[in-house]
Amino acid sequence: MTISVGDKLPDLKIKERTPDGPADISTADLFAGKRVVLFAVPGAFTPTCSLNHLPGYLENRDAILAKGVDDIAVVAVNDHHVMGAWANSTGGGGKLRFLADWDAGFTKALGMDIDLSAGTLGVRSKRYSMLVEDGVVKALNIEESPGQATVSGAAAMIEQL
Repeated sequence: MTISVGDKLPDLKIKERTPDGPADISTADLFAGKRVVLFAVPGAFTPTCSLNHLPGYLENRDAILAKGVDDIAVVAVNDHHVMGAWANSTGGGGKLRFLADWDAGFTKALGMDIDLSAGTLGVRSKRYSMLVEDGVVKALNIEESPGQATVSGAAAMIEQL
């Protein structure tokens, strides 16, 4: 079952690379008492993710935060090393949170998993964005094609805020 507007996000552990190494992050803690924009990409360093989806959020970071958002995070089915390297290579480190759903546990719990084995990527996340307030989904934007970042892009999210 796919997560829907009005649903509370499940409490699971994901990883984030920190200066001290990998850290387990509880999704309950990540969203508790906060207004967070979360967007998901099929994979770090992949073309649409790196050239379109992520840059839009980086470029519009201040505009999004100015709308009362506490944090912006990107999640992908990659390990924390890859997500950390992606943060560093894009200049996004310290601006957005780069979350590693290394085993697709979070993605599967949301019903957002997609099998991209035909493209040699294996199980990944659908491309989506959501606004989460205190752990509850307030807006959800799912792309029909993983190669597009329009309805889940930063411009669309800003309009919803």
